[in-house]
Amino acid sequence: MLRFRNRSKKLSAWITLFSLIFATCFLPTPKIGAADHGDAPASSNDRSCDIADVYLFLDPNDNSKVIVGMTVQGFIVPAEAANFGIFDPNVGYLFDLETTGDAVPDQQIEVTFSEKATSATTPQTAYVGSSFFPTFSAPTTVANLNPTGPDPVVTTDPATGISVFAGLVDDPFFFDIPGFNRFVASVLASSPNAAALNRGRDSFAGYNTLAIALSIPISYLQSKVPVVGNSLGVVGRTGRRIPTVPPAAPRLGYTQVDRMGIPAVNVALIPFARKNEYNRALPINDANGQFAGDIVSLLRRLGTNDTNIGVLASVAVAKGDILRLNLGQPNTGSGGGTNAAAAFPNGRRLGDDVVDTILFFIANQNKLGDNVNSNDVPFRNQFPFFGAAQQPRDSGIDDNTRN
Repeated sequence: MLRFRNRSKKLSAWITLFSLIFATCFLPTPKIGAADHGDAPASSNDRSCDIADVYLFLDPNDNSKVIVGMTVQGFIVPAEAANFGIFDPNVGYLFDLETTGDAVPDQQIEVTFSEKATSATTPQTAYVGSSFFPTFSAPTTVANLNPTGPDPVVTTDPATGISVFAGLVDDPFFFDIPGFNRFVASVLASSPNAAALNRGRDSFAGYNTLAIALSIPISYLQSKVPVVGNSLGVVGRTGRRIPTVPPAAPRLGYTQVDRMGIPAVNVALIPFARKNEYNRALPINDANGQFAGDIVSLLRRLGTNDTNIGVLASVAVAKGDILRLNLGQPNTGSGGGTNAAAAFPNGRRLGDDVVDTILFFIANQNKLGDNVNSNDVPFRNQFPFFGAAQQPRDSGIDDNTRN
């Protein structure tokens, strides 16, 4: 098991709830990074540990399976796929599973990777283990610079039925960073300018990210980890491996660098000076309310009323920054699911417009959006569902970036 050292004190449960709503829209600073991309100094300076987004949804082709996913190291340009499309072997990627309805995760799934030591065309090995199943291994999907990228390599463990994918994909998040920054600045200056949201340009179009995705049979999960009330929660965490003290000790530990549950909590709601502290904390720290004053203050400055602050708080604050899914709510449709009943904040699918959902509550349930309503490339209709990686373009062909 990955043992992440946690150096932060109590954080706030209010953060989570408010973050759901403020996450993408109410940035207290001029910089809006996206759902979680580059949300703090430490993670921005350690791109291999920088979580971009976390996903949790039922497989729309077979609702007896739950999909858990994490993207890291965003903004990889297609021309550097062979160099940057590699998982760091000194980083641990952790999915905390919460199954009892509180702010304390009950089980973990950990993923680590081998060195990329032999050649650019040789896959890494992913090691997938857990507190409730033995470790198994799987090859990654090797990125390339061809006009057409590789098909995803999916490995299914025969003992558990769990399938895994790890490799370079198109960044599934869609959001206009400059438009939101300009809008938030206008609101905080007491001169709201919704026209700043009319650019309609996806800041993530044309860029890739690394993704880890797991398909888990719910029957197997329930046999090992009973899910109370059909509610499954997930938190993604990353940690960098460092030698323990004293240096001669053979064991290695992990220092937590980033974490994410609800989209954009840290990047949008937490003061800059406390962002590293937040990323090194845990959901139970959120539930203790340490950041509540910062979050509520920002929401009030943005004009959110008590009713909608309460709505947001009911989703993410009281039980920590954990993405939660009702396993009994059917998910249907293409590209990972499209039916409205199964949309965020009921888990999170690749195509869910989390920005517009958050803005809706921030604006006191008045319609407000960034005019970026879908991804720039289609999602796959089968696991792992992520869209194919952006590939280098030939001369004269649009590179698809929309900065």
